[in-house]
Amino acid sequence: MSSFFFGQWEKTLGVLTKKIAINMIINTAARINTVEEYYFSRKLKELDLLRKNGQEIINLGIGSPDLPPAPAVVTALGTYSESSSNHGYQSYRGIPALRAAYAAWYKKYFSVDLNPESEVLPLIGSKEGIMHLSMTFLEAGDEVLIPNPGYPAYAATARLAGATVRYYELNEAQNWLPNLTELAQTDLTKVKIMWINYPHMPTGTAASADLFEKLVQFAQIHKILLVNDNPYSFILNEQQKSILSVPGAKTVALELNSLSKSHNMAGWRMGILAGDSAYLQEVMKFKSNMDSGMFRPAMLAAVEALKNPPSWYENLNAVYRERRAVVYKIMDALNCAYRKDQVGLFVWAKIKDPSINGFELVDKLLVEKGIFVTPGGIFGSQGDDYIRISLCAKETVLSKAYGLITR
Repeated sequence: MSSFFFGQWEKTLGVLTKKIAINMIINTAARINTVEEYYFSRKLKELDLLRKNGQEIINLGIGSPDLPPAPAVVTALGTYSESSSNHGYQSYRGIPALRAAYAAWYKKYFSVDLNPESEVLPLIGSKEGIMHLSMTFLEAGDEVLIPNPGYPAYAATARLAGATVRYYELNEAQNWLPNLTELAQTDLTKVKIMWINYPHMPTGTAASADLFEKLVQFAQIHKILLVNDNPYSFILNEQQKSILSVPGAKTVALELNSLSKSHNMAGWRMGILAGDSAYLQEVMKFKSNMDSGMFRPAMLAAVEALKNPPSWYENLNAVYRERRAVVYKIMDALNCAYRKDQVGLFVWAKIKDPSINGFELVDKLLVEKGIFVTPGGIFGSQGDDYIRISLCAKETVLSKAYGLITR
């Protein structure tokens, strides 16, 4: 029977906490034993405990934008919320205005034509879409290709769906790009989905048209559904690219996108799944059993956000460039090497000292300096010798962290 231990004490980072245990009257489903609580969920609780015990903590680990959305977006939310008719259940497919706005956004910035009636599915954040896709298309006996390093949710949702995870390794020597020739020499007959994520998180590797063309060809040959997770396409990235821009891509590819990072709307949970209607119709079978639509005023405000002019992204990136310059100094102080051609919301860096790995350096920083950064190993074994620092902290906070490290 599942249980927690009662009355024991444990010491975490120098803080004593009491473990309360209660025997549960039922066991958990076997599927839940294939995953763990999300790393940042656990870590935030740990940081909160340290703060409650009087320790000042500087959190540079999580990519949660600290800047607000455009003023017109916030105004729209308030205005539309005042109407009593806007508070009821909404369509599972989102309102037509939002689907049209997403389609226009994709046409303007990605040069992709999407039919707003059938090829655009608004989501309650793109992370929701990762689960929807896994539960719609995967089952026991299926295999999934997942990047190492890569976003942990890809593997977690695949396991929850009963599928087998197959990691494909990325490394700095190959610029964090997949070796498709090597993959093609393996048995791919059971592979149904290949997750890709360009611009890549956590390494910041940008997408290229050549990469997407090769991936589409690979998927067509091996009959694999490609899913590109694309939430970082506007952050410190001069050229937005979508895998759906490749001719013929819609037969084998879907794309997730989000307003979380690009429009400072992480808590609003505004995402999109784009692709051929045949795939989206199947996803709707699962999604419609999981939620009851989105808040109409939030969707109308998202329409405003998607109208942001190019200057919006330019101004946002100007702030991130200034912050990144300070993060470079922090990485130098930590004796870490980094590439300056990275894009996205983080700086990814390799620890030069071979005697210490990312987890050890992160714990050392937290205990000795009260600074939390992300260990690269949470994204896979290929990240063990790396750390990642978020740009979602004010320049003054980053400078304070730099001062603590160098004093």
